[in-house]
Amino acid sequence: MKKVKLDIVGLSYSQTQSGAYALVLGEVNGRRRLPIIIGAFEAQAIAIEIEKMTPSRPLTHDLFKTFAQTYKIEIKEILIYNLVDGVFFAKLICTNGEQTEEIDARTSDAIALAVRFNAAIYTYEFILSSAGIVIEGNDLLFLQNMDNMSKEEGQEDIGTSIPASNYGSLSLEELNHKLQEAIAEEAYEKAARIRDELNKRNSSQ
Repeated sequence: MKKVKLDIVGLSYSQTQSGAYALVLGEVNGRRRLPIIIGAFEAQAIAIEIEKMTPSRPLTHDLFKTFAQTYKIEIKEILIYNLVDGVFFAKLICTNGEQTEEIDARTSDAIALAVRFNAAIYTYEFILSSAGIVIEGNDLLFLQNMDNMSKEEGQEDIGTSIPASNYGSLSLEELNHKLQEAIAEEAYEKAARIRDELNKRNSSQ
């Protein structure tokens, strides 16, 4: 299957799910974005590494990196390989120079490790086609929101699922209109929920 390389566009505090963040991945040299809801701890772990901050004590993902490198293990890439009921599935592609292994991981943990190992992030075309949204303009709002991240830890069980929407009563025309509005406003999390409702209706036809 065709793989698509992704970059981290930014992090935004979730206005609909307390203690959660919207991680936005962007298609390299493309206009598609993949929003994923993650927990506060994972969001903090990603942001700290992106901003090159040094915590007073190693975070869990820093400990994993030190442990792995002590035994000559590197993460070459991570792959978001499936999407089931709004939950993304990922795996780490690891090597010790002689042997390569694939290790299952939550998407948020995989990306937190990817930024520490400078590993490439990929997904399959079918996931980006079904779960991605096409944007116009730029991602400035998300990059600005990174400076306002909460440092509260916890919420580890939030996972990477897109929250349920309340758009069931709207017509397809209204949903498509709201989707375009959300994209124009760069409200990726809202657009993701509308997109999920549209996908659910299309699959039931």
